[in-house]
Amino acid sequence: MIPKRVMIIGGPGSGKSTLATRMGAALGLPVYHMDREVFWLPGWQERAKDDQRRQIERIVALDAWVFEGNNSSSFSLREARADMLVWLDVPLWLRLVRVIRRSVRQNGQTRADMARDCPERLSMLPDFLWFILSTARSGRRTQSAFFDATGLMRYRLRSVSEVEAFVAGLGRCT
Repeated sequence: MIPKRVMIIGGPGSGKSTLATRMGAALGLPVYHMDREVFWLPGWQERAKDDQRRQIERIVALDAWVFEGNNSSSFSLREARADMLVWLDVPLWLRLVRVIRRSVRQNGQTRADMARDCPERLSMLPDFLWFILSTARSGRRTQSAFFDATGLMRYRLRSVSEVEAFVAGLGRCT
């Protein structure tokens, strides 16, 4: 079965945006990023919670999507319409290395998966690393419980090699 609606979850730096882009290209599906479409407005302004929910509802109502993001309050909304769940459960050390590398390489630039005028800033890195470290266990527990309870076709990818094998297998779906 070729999925039409794919939900991707995982902690910061797990590779959600990259995988979503690759899956969208492989499966011919539009890609939506929680940070760009839902959470942030230009200039690092957080969108109001009720507007965030409306944005999520708008996206999940579409016929086809790859929707990445770890906003656990929206798990049930996305799950209700998704065909597939992918959980990027990669090691914390890898996530931290990726976030640091991304911040340094893209300092002053706005990533493709981020809202307009939200550039990477090295000055924000210590707070973001603290957030990742302080939520690592609770976030993983939430993701694990959701993954275990869902009835969706599901994939738990724990390493770079598992992600690469998964993406390579997508070519056989089309």
